[in-house]
Amino acid sequence: MSLVELIAQADERGLAASGLACLDRCVPLLGGDDEVLRPLWGSLADAGDWAECLEKARAALGSADPGEAAEDEAATLARRMLEAAPAACAGAGVRVWADACSVASLQIHRLLDPADDTSSVDSRREGRTEDMPPLVAAELRRQITVLELLSGHGPAGLRGALEVSTEGRRILRAVVSRRARGRRG
Repeated sequence: MSLVELIAQADERGLAASGLACLDRCVPLLGGDDEVLRPLWGSLADAGDWAECLEKARAALGSADPGEAAEDEAATLARRMLEAAPAACAGAGVRVWADACSVASLQIHRLLDPADDTSSVDSRREGRTEDMPPLVAAELRRQITVLELLSGHGPAGLRGALEVSTEGRRILRAVVSRRARGRRG
């Protein structure tokens, strides 16, 4: 099943977790630490106060200074994900946000992967994955995995979704760090 189809079939919790996972993987571009979005994950697990946790995350992430043009654009996309997060993880707004986060996160990975010369990620989300560069392919797999975990396991799938997101965040942090070292050296 394509990513677009999985998003279309996801329930509100799955959509909120999918959007949050995309944002979580992109936190290195915003200068955030690994725990900054943890309260939002917790609010999904125990029906906590999403809106309050979201405001705290926005305040904690402030502004980042990534440096290079591709990372500037990538950081802008990540910031937009955070700013667009709905105050409630219910209703039509969460579906729109999750879909936008999916596109933005794939676009971020495309910008940071010098091997990708395509201009659109739409065909990737619909299942056309031939000649996909490794960074984008891995992000697409993570997005699909998160949605499958949540559709197959409900709230119990949140732990696995967080683990998938943590792995992706570490990879993106390494990519950003390696690019920064390359600019300095």
